[in-house]
Amino acid sequence: MSGRLYVVGTPIGNLSDFSPRAVETLNSVDFIAAEDTRVTIKLLNHFEIHTPMISYHKYNSIERGEEICKRLLDGESCAIVTDAGMPCISDPGEALVKSCGALGIEVVAVPGPTAAMSAIAISGLPTGRFTFEGFLSVNKISRREHLNSLIKEHRTMIFYEAPHKLPNTLEDMYAVFGDRKISIVRELTKIHEQVIRTTLKEAAEKYTDGSVKGEIVLIIEGAAEEAAAAESLEDAVEMARLRMEGGMSPSLAAKEAAEITGFKKGQIYKQLIAKSENTDH
Repeated sequence: MSGRLYVVGTPIGNLSDFSPRAVETLNSVDFIAAEDTRVTIKLLNHFEIHTPMISYHKYNSIERGEEICKRLLDGESCAIVTDAGMPCISDPGEALVKSCGALGIEVVAVPGPTAAMSAIAISGLPTGRFTFEGFLSVNKISRREHLNSLIKEHRTMIFYEAPHKLPNTLEDMYAVFGDRKISIVRELTKIHEQVIRTTLKEAAEKYTDGSVKGEIVLIIEGAAEEAAAAESLEDAVEMARLRMEGGMSPSLAAKEAAEITGFKKGQIYKQLIAKSENTDH
């Protein structure tokens, strides 16, 4: 009979959030698959857990995943953990769970803290429907493509972000989404936990200096229903103008706005230039 894979949530900052069931599970399994054993050993030492570990991360997930599955099929039990939070979400553990499902290996959830859910709960923005978008690409073009695909998304959006990438991300979000509400949630469950409720315009102006530190979750207001349903040529021109404010050339700004709205690039470009000339005078 095959063993079980336990997906175990670990604290995202405050060790008191580690559940008794999670401690019991890590104590009882045959081995632990950890994202970074150097990080997880601190958690194990704190709770006096002596279960052996192996590493499982994006760079070794294929070969190590095969090894874990073989051990599970041989009857051993394994708990997978990440450095912080719930494993297998925007995480290579997703592939391991899929492999276990294909092989008929039972997968059990041992819930724990999750930054995305904690952040949206205290964001002050609508929580009835939302979409989790994970991390944006460090590549500017890929990042813009991701954001452009969400311009008509009317659900609240959740993003993870690193502090050194935040300035570029905020500028791009303002250029693509316009001036929507945003909650910047940082250092969840830690001493310096903070929720900054502001707008994309203010955030892009105020927080591009690198002053926001720590682990960050961004909660963005979705598009208004009427904006998600239809756009006018004037909306398309405004979309292009915001991109120009973010440093994009008029031609590329008009092209992106055309791709999103369906209006012709030439129409948008002509009005965009006319508006720019009127503003200059």
